[in-house]
Amino acid sequence: MITINMLSTADNVPGQGVGSAYEEQVALVKKCKKFKVRINDPRDADIIHCHTVDLWNYFRMVNTKGTSVCYVHFLPDTLDGSIVLPGVAFSVFKEYVTIFYNSADHLVVVNPTFIEKLTEFGIDRDKITYIPNYVSKDTFYEEPKEKILKTRNEYGIKEDAFVVLGVGQVQTRKGVLDFIDVAKRNKDVTFVWCGGFSFGKITDGYDELKEVCENPPENVKFVGIIDRSKMNDMYNMADMLFMPSYNELFPMSILEAVNSHKPILLRDLDLYKDILFGKYLKGNNNDDFSFYINKLKTDKKLYKHCQEDSQAISEFYSKEHVLNMWIDFYTSIVKEKPKKKTVLTTNITDLIYTDTIFDPESNAQKKLIDAKRKRRKKRAAEIKKRHKKLAAETKKLKKLREKKKKDNDKLFYPFNIDK
Repeated sequence: MITINMLSTADNVPGQGVGSAYEEQVALVKKCKKFKVRINDPRDADIIHCHTVDLWNYFRMVNTKGTSVCYVHFLPDTLDGSIVLPGVAFSVFKEYVTIFYNSADHLVVVNPTFIEKLTEFGIDRDKITYIPNYVSKDTFYEEPKEKILKTRNEYGIKEDAFVVLGVGQVQTRKGVLDFIDVAKRNKDVTFVWCGGFSFGKITDGYDELKEVCENPPENVKFVGIIDRSKMNDMYNMADMLFMPSYNELFPMSILEAVNSHKPILLRDLDLYKDILFGKYLKGNNNDDFSFYINKLKTDKKLYKHCQEDSQAISEFYSKEHVLNMWIDFYTSIVKEKPKKKTVLTTNITDLIYTDTIFDPESNAQKKLIDAKRKRRKKRAAEIKKRHKKLAAETKKLKKLREKKKKDNDKLFYPFNIDK
């Protein structure tokens, strides 16, 4: 039996998708008899699986004799628009996250589009695996009309109202201000936002968003952070899910909503294409969003079609499919020979990689800093060289295309160079 120690503090902060993803993943893996799952156990294990990037989890990960795994719920760049820290502290934290990811033996991403982005931070592509999020159909499902009406009554919403639901932390990147603007354009529609300031005053745009939440338009309700055990009622109470986020990985709220077969309206982001298969409505601005909300409200044929699309997404992310992915992943990596771990220096402001614990009494610090700078300079030169080569190849292909048009030669082009 393989022992897996799940390390996480995600459930300490209510109202965030990382906590929901953590709970669902652990519950799913526990269903397999091949694994013995421990939670934040001080003992070592065959696999140390870090769900959050706590400093303590980092030291547990790099000191394990087993195999370390890190679940990537965000990229360093996606921190912009989420939290606000003093400039130096924010830069250090982003660098720390990069080091954390680099130090793991394996990374698991919930969206395949982020594999390439992780490699831009110097992470080896071969150690990145895509396994999607999962939501239990025992927890999120279609409710009867009587239950829906009861929930609406609880929140003072009319039985015949068309309800648009937004879910997520109240942050700038979540598109909350766009949610409000669209609501102002559609005063005959009720808009409800579930979520709050999970990170308090360090939330990006806190002052402006706080003012909006406390003084919303008449047709908007900010109901705060809802316990996950009651979120199924909220999805069923609504007629559709509207997520105008500017940046995401794989929102748990989407998987939760499709289990109740609600139409989905999202901002047109590339990250959704490979995980939702085009089975959702998308817009680029508030005019688009208003148009589709009104269409769903008035066009029963479109509404039914979108319900069927949501059901298709729900059926794809089944328990059996995702569990088998985790079984294959865990059983394959536990057979590997553990690699030599990389340990962060005790001087965290320098964020240095060393192969041994840093000794503050030694004279090696300057050499380590110089070595790191040389590695960065070398990496930057290699990237510049690759870009220059790619530009030359692109220019060559363009010339070939022009020659084809002139001579009408039957040349074959393996790349769409217009894009």
